Order: sequence, then C-alpha cells, then structure tokens
Amino acid sequence: MHDRSLTRRTLFTATAATAVVVGAASAPAVGATAHHDRLRRLISRMSLEEKVGQLFVMRVYGHSATTPDQADIDLNLKEMGVRTAAELVAKYHVGGIIYFTWAHNTRDPHQIAGLSNGIQRAGLAQPTPLPLLISTDQEHGIVARVGRPATLLPGAMALGAGGSRSDARAAARIAGAELAAMGIRQNYAPVADVNVNPANPVIGVRSFGADPDAVAALVAAQVRGYQSAGIAATSKHFPGHGDTTVDSHTGIPVITHTREQWEETDAPPFRAAIADGIDSIMTAHIQFPALDPSNDPATLSRPILTGILREELGYDGVVVTDALNMQGVRDKYGDHRVPVLALKAGVDQLLNPPDLAVAWNGVLGAVRSGELTVARLDESILRILCLKEKLGLFRDPFVSDRKVEHTVGTRAHLAAADRIAEGTTTLLVNEGGLLPLNRRRQPRLLVVGADPASPTGTTGPPTAVLAKALTDLGFTATALPTGITPTAATIDQAVAAAGGRDAVIVATYNVTATSPQRTLVTRLAATGVPLVALSIRNPYDIAQLAGVRAALAAYCWTDVELRAAARVIAGRVDPEGRLPVPVQRADDPLQVLYPVGHGLSYD
Repeated sequence: MHDRSLTRRTLFTATAATAVVVGAASAPAVGATAHHDRLRRLISRMSLEEKVGQLFVMRVYGHSATTPDQADIDLNLKEMGVRTAAELVAKYHVGGIIYFTWAHNTRDPHQIAGLSNGIQRAGLAQPTPLPLLISTDQEHGIVARVGRPATLLPGAMALGAGGSRSDARAAARIAGAELAAMGIRQNYAPVADVNVNPANPVIGVRSFGADPDAVAALVAAQVRGYQSAGIAATSKHFPGHGDTTVDSHTGIPVITHTREQWEETDAPPFRAAIADGIDSIMTAHIQFPALDPSNDPATLSRPILTGILREELGYDGVVVTDALNMQGVRDKYGDHRVPVLALKAGVDQLLNPPDLAVAWNGVLGAVRSGELTVARLDESILRILCLKEKLGLFRDPFVSDRKVEHTVGTRAHLAAADRIAEGTTTLLVNEGGLLPLNRRRQPRLLVVGADPASPTGTTGPPTAVLAKALTDLGFTATALPTGITPTAATIDQAVAAAGGRDAVIVATYNVTATSPQRTLVTRLAATGVPLVALSIRNPYDIAQLAGVRAALAAYCWTDVELRAAARVIAGRVDPEGRLPVPVQRADDPLQVLYPVGHGLSYD
C-alpha cells in the first residue's frame, strides 16, 4: 500500500476528478472541468504522430531500456526496427509498454524497477514529455510474468474455491503493491470470465468459477485490492470468454449465448467491476452473434464496445484490446485495418500489434484520410492521460530500489500467500478416511505424475516440489515425474516404484478420456497401494479417474498451491476449499458428479 501524506494529497488534487473519467459514468465532480481542460491543453500541444503513438501499448525485448543484450537488440531490430526500449519510445511515442517473461523484461525485481525507470526517462525526453503506462499479465496461478522472489499467490479458480472476498482483496492488494514498487502500474487482471465450459482451452482456472454472482463478488474484491495499491486493474475479456472451445490466440471463438444468457451469465462480473470503479476493461477476440450479428470480433465491434459497454453499462474508463497479434482478431481484416477498426469500435489502448509500423501507420493514414478524426483520438488520449494522472505518473513516474526491498517478496507477503492458499485446496473424495495421512508411522510415499512446463513461481517439477513439501512435514517422499503423456515404460517404472510404499500421490493435469494418465492411475490403483490423486490444473480430472482412494484439487502447480496441498494431505490444515465449478460425469456430461460448493472436510 502506498502512504499518502497530506502534502502529497495537496499536490495531487485532481485524483477525485480523475475517478469520474476512469470509473463508471456519472456527473462531473467539482474541479473536473478545470482538470480536463488542463489535460486537453496538453493534448493540443501534441503532434499527430505523438497522439497516434499514445494509443499503443507495445512489447519490447530486453532487461534494460538502453543497454539490452545483443540477442534482444537483434529481435527489436527485426520486429520493430529499433534497438532498444528507449528508441521505441522516441520513434513511435508509444503510450505504454507491456512486460513479458519471454521478452526478457522480468529477470528480478530490481532489474524490473531499473527497466521501468529507463522507460520513463525515455518518455520524459520526448518533444511532449509524457510518462508511460507500464503493464503486464500478473493474474497469478498459471499466468504470471514476474516470478520469485516476488510473492506468488493463488490464481483465480483457487481463490474461487476459497470463496473469501477478503482473501481475494488481500491477494490483489499484495500483488498490486509489489507491481507498483517495480514500476508496473496497469495489471491485466482480474479475469471476469465465467467459466461455464469445462472444455474451455484458454480460460479454465484463470476464472474464479462458474457462478456469475460468486465471480462478480470476487472480481469486485480484486478491483478494490489492486486499485487501493495504486494499480490500474483490468477486468477481462469483455463481453465474456467463459464458454468457448476455441483459443482466441489461435482461432476465432464463437459464443452462442442468447442476449438473455449474456445478461445472466457473462455480464454480472463486468457490471460489478464497473460499479467498483474499474480503471480499464480488456476486450475479447470473440464473435458474439447475439450481441453483434456482423460476426466482427468483439474487439472490433461498435455495437458491443460502444453500444453495450459504454452506453448501456455506462462505462467511460479505458478500454484496452487483447493482444492484437492473436489470431482471433486477425482472421477477418488485415493488420493495418485492425487498429483503425478497434478505435472506431470504441477502444482506447491498442495492445501489442504484430507489426507496430504497420499498425501505427494504419492509424496515422486513417486520420489523414478523414476516416478517423483527431477529435476521436483526443477522446481516447484524454482517458489514457486521466488514468496516468490518477496513478500519480505525472507527479513522479519513478521507483526506487529501497521501495523494492521493502515491498517485494516480504516475509509478511509470503506468509499471507501461504495463509490464503491454505483455504483453497479442495478435498473431493476421501474413501475410508485415507486422508490425512498418518505421520506418526513416517510413511513412505511415492509422488508421481504430470510435469507440465513450469509457470513463473515454481522451483521445479510439481512432483519434486510436492515431495519436498511432504518431506519437510515429516514424511519420506520420493518424486518420480511421469509426464503429461506417460509412456508404457514410464508407467511400468512407476508401478514398480509403488511397491512397498504406504501411499502413492499422483499429480494429474487435464486428464481426458484418451489420456495415458488414466492408464497410469488404473495401473497404480491395481497395485493395492492407497492412491491419492491431486489435480494440478482443471479440477475436472476426477471424473476420468477410477480406483483412487482420495482426490484433491489444487487448481495450479505453483509452489504456494502445492505446499498448501501438502499441508492438507498431512493434516496440518483442514481442507476448506469448495468447488467453484461443477464436475460432470465422464460417461454422461449432462449429469453432475460433484456440484458447485462440493468439498469434504476432516471433521
């Protein structure tokens, strides 16, 4: 949390007025007109090129704004025609930068803070000095760009299983404070999608759950948490990405909900976010025929973004596209047209186009041809600048190593993450009271299972992390990773290793009807050794598994969630999580095996 002294409040008297622009629409507050006039005068001094640039939020490679590694310089030259982040700002006047792990932006907290400061210095060196809005996707759980030693917290569906608004708010406040200390002031979270489709390939555990009202409550709690820490929260993906079977990164999903279904299922979390003054909302690259029969993706749909989001829902904050390099928005129109159509639809920020020169010149050309007016650009720039001023970036865009030391990954934050995670692990099955395991006999455990690519915040494969956590709790645990698609030889090895063990714990990952993980579980169950299944991503795995004596859902395989699961298995804490989504039968998906709210305890 940021301390706000009387002196700082006096210096920044426009904060209340800014909230009118970036939150839900309402009558102007006292002082709002003068505040807007000051920003409009600033906008009037900007060149057309600067105005176009202010609309873009772009990736850039490298750990430094001025001296990245040669490999990153080569990538920047290849993709953007610049060598460094500083050159990107100078050439295109971009209004924001997005950080990615794969772009080598997030090595460690001090490096991130230095990169942020370098980018802000480049922004203030422009002909019209302007701070940048630096953003990232730090949802936690399976999507996190900043890793250890920053605090990694349970993801959305885990928080949904916990069901605590105060925990959701606390998690966002911790995450927001740490991001702000590193100079990242816009977070593309929380996810407001209601995951009603178990086959959803892109949302899943990134959602708080399947109940619209429960999701809405947790979204609102996280909005308050992030924004109380000085971070612009971003609810996504409007108008709702929770019922898809296509990943919009690779194709164009079609939502078949009626308008009434949208009102009942998809809209409540976004309404809640707007009511709580959400600073920004991200669009979805989805077709939603009931909302716009043209079949334009929502990102390019004026009926959806202006007609529904702005006019019906009364939202007048910043609207940011999902990444414009995703296939879902590129299938119908060329890359030079997409940003123009997005602006015409009602978007303010254009996120990460595949080719910045093509996108930037597309917008510039549309203004010069009269397709877009300068007034339309000014409308979006005003929203963006109001948000930057609300966040204090005009006053002081820089961060300090001292702030990093006192904020990021502190003992208090790490302890809070562990405490929150303890309330999320869900016990689905416990035949014969197998769990908690008896530590008094120091049982010998075998931990086998999936080893998916490690998300940010893990110290190793899930089997190794879980085995260590159980060993630290007094067990003798051996790890044997068998993978997401174990071979016959690997399964044989696991079965042989199970001999003489007191229990086997198998970590499962999105098990399907044809997954070799099913064979692994069946073979292990046939040994007669008590078998505990722990789903480490989607909680639907139990419907595909036979012969397990106990089953739990952890919702992710980051260290914090695996440690919490280990404490539940060991009986150090009671399982308190409850399913935030229903689990259907594998042989009859119309029948519910475990309903929303299911969860066993040790009492």
